[in-house]
Amino acid sequence: MKFSYTAKKPDGSTYDSTMEAADKAAFYRELRKIGDTLISVKEGKKSVGQMEINLPFLNRIKMIDKITFARNISGMLEAGLPLSRALAVSERQASNVKLKKIYKEINEFITSGKTFHEALAQHPKVYSSLFISMVKAGEESGDLAGSLKHLASQMEKTYVIQRKIKGAMMYPGIILSVMVLIGILMMIFVVPALTKTFKDLGTKLPASTTFIIATSDFASNHYILLVLIILAAVVVFILLLKTKIGKRYADFIVLHLPVISLIVKESNAARTARTLSSLLSAGVDLLLAVKITGEVMQNSFYKEVLQRTEVAVEKGDPVSKIFEEETNLYPVFVGEMMSVGEETGKFASMLTGVAVFYENEVEEKTKDLSTIIEPVLMVIIGAGVGFFAVSMIMPMYSVMNNL
Repeated sequence: MKFSYTAKKPDGSTYDSTMEAADKAAFYRELRKIGDTLISVKEGKKSVGQMEINLPFLNRIKMIDKITFARNISGMLEAGLPLSRALAVSERQASNVKLKKIYKEINEFITSGKTFHEALAQHPKVYSSLFISMVKAGEESGDLAGSLKHLASQMEKTYVIQRKIKGAMMYPGIILSVMVLIGILMMIFVVPALTKTFKDLGTKLPASTTFIIATSDFASNHYILLVLIILAAVVVFILLLKTKIGKRYADFIVLHLPVISLIVKESNAARTARTLSSLLSAGVDLLLAVKITGEVMQNSFYKEVLQRTEVAVEKGDPVSKIFEEETNLYPVFVGEMMSVGEETGKFASMLTGVAVFYENEVEEKTKDLSTIIEPVLMVIIGAGVGFFAVSMIMPMYSVMNNL
């Protein structure tokens, strides 16, 4: 791999150069041998002979990996281990090949004279601005272990909420998937047999029956094309979600779905409060804390609220002002508690209380979600089965009446 870098010589002069090395770790070792201090580095592309197969789904770094990393480093620092050794231990313990490489690169970067948060910043796709800012605040306050422990706790709370919501949505997802699969099998195997009977009898078919037969004929005679159309539709849908407009529409729909919308709003309220509280408790400046919280939010509507809050804070307005205006996204309780926290000087602790309250609310609602959705699923399934049954039975009644 080729690296373009800027370094400083022992005499204080800086220079730009390039170097070829097997990986970043080898690059850092070579630079240390020279005796120069690294200022910045940009990684080039691998040469053709050194191309590696990179399958993201095999080495994907999960949220739980980051939580474990923060918690383990915190524990080892509290036990008296130096940061470099703690990172080396994490590298040996990691089973993920990509994580091993990242831990090694971070350790190499630190031993070259950089700080921990600067080393983490070299991997922005893995470590978010929240993670890096919390580490930086811990380094500046002299309590890196405490900051990492607080960060791990905050990330774990968010992770638990996400898992509960995904778990609650799994049941209706499975039911609907099975329903669609059964419908496709009926179109391919059951409807053609009934179609033959209708043709032999020569009866006039209603519009709904004609539609089902036409769909069945297409599925039976062009099943490969049907599979390709479904796959193409899925790919197009995913690509649309990645566009700014597509994500905007998806965010809007999620915020207006019955039952789901309330859980989404409360989980976002909990995440906002938890993130802001964690950053402020770690000593991060209010303006920066609001900015980072906005980056952490995934829904574009919530990002906009935090961006507006950032502008308001710059003007000298209280944080609660925007939240009290955005009651369609944040419950009234959020803005009121923020206002109380600002007045009493206990803003961070008040936010922690808000986060705990809505985390508990989300937990209770996700427990009952399957029970709430079950009647809706029954209605959808009943409507589908009823439409199919009526469409197939009506021609039979017509034949019997003509006898």
